[in-house]
Amino acid sequence: MTDNTPQNEMTDQQRSEWVREQFQKANKHLAENGVLFESVVTNESRYLVPYLAVWKIKDTNNAMYWVMSGDLPTDFIADSMATSARGAIKHFAMQWQLKAANLRASESADASSLEYAELLESRAEGLYAIQNQDELWQGV
Repeated sequence: MTDNTPQNEMTDQQRSEWVREQFQKANKHLAENGVLFESVVTNESRYLVPYLAVWKIKDTNNAMYWVMSGDLPTDFIADSMATSARGAIKHFAMQWQLKAANLRASESADASSLEYAELLESRAEGLYAIQNQDELWQGV
């Protein structure tokens, strides 16, 4: 990334605040889906501020999840679906492409469903590009 990216325009405090907000967003999404947070596996979690955060989270039943938040829909999967944050991003990209296709194919798809399908597709394409950039994952 060049020095002109939004990430480099943010102060350390702003980056920390963004990460904190994304953690809260991820934790809220889990709670809304019946998953109660216990801890974060920080050495496996990854952040691409201000776009994307991928958290590896352990719940109160010792189950593990990959949770994604940021400038995209918040979502989560069991950690058995991917062995790394990069793999989780790839999984979300493929899953969202399928969800978008299913929404578009639905006979009951209304304007908001089609708009959501478009959002999923655009974010899925971005996610796939991110996970496909080896330079972002060197040393990880």
